[in-house]
Amino acid sequence: MKIIKTSIDEIDEKIVNEAINVLADGGVILYPTDTIYGLGANIFNNRAVRRIFEIKQRSLLKPLSILVRDVESIDLVAKVSLNQKQILNKCLPGPYTFILKKRKIVPRVITSGSSHVGVRVPDNLLACKLASIFPITTTSANLSDDEVLPNPYEILEQLGCEVDLVIDVGDLNSNKPSSIIDLSGFKPKIIRK
Repeated sequence: MKIIKTSIDEIDEKIVNEAINVLADGGVILYPTDTIYGLGANIFNNRAVRRIFEIKQRSLLKPLSILVRDVESIDLVAKVSLNQKQILNKCLPGPYTFILKKRKIVPRVITSGSSHVGVRVPDNLLACKLASIFPITTTSANLSDDEVLPNPYEILEQLGCEVDLVIDVGDLNSNKPSSIIDLSGFKPKIIRK
């Protein structure tokens, strides 16, 4: 496991490229978002995605969300209507996960077989740059149903295992994950505030 200390405000392209290489090689990373630390894997690498479930001790029946680099990239993984696009453009980047109808390109292991997918574009340039080549998983870096912690060292202790790379920006101010809004129905529905 490698730990790289950096600043949340300064984007070091060498760190971003190193993290993308780890993800491309099937690794799992711990990285900061605009809300909490997340666990990331290349969504197209089933072994890496399954490792996320193992690390979190999460049921394979509970889907993971996807992080994409910008609002335009949502179209790669989800079917987006004009009305939905207006909502997404108003809210993103930001601390929201939107549930949308998935495209066939999204692997079944991510969505637990559902026809929907959760998508994020965080208000955090570092996190978005990590998804500049391919979408990555974005799920809270904690054991399932356990406390969300703000510090990467506490997170690693709680998880009781190693990831391949940690991007350490120190304590994050939030321990609250993103709000979840379901846009797949007739009207937007708040699933988690």
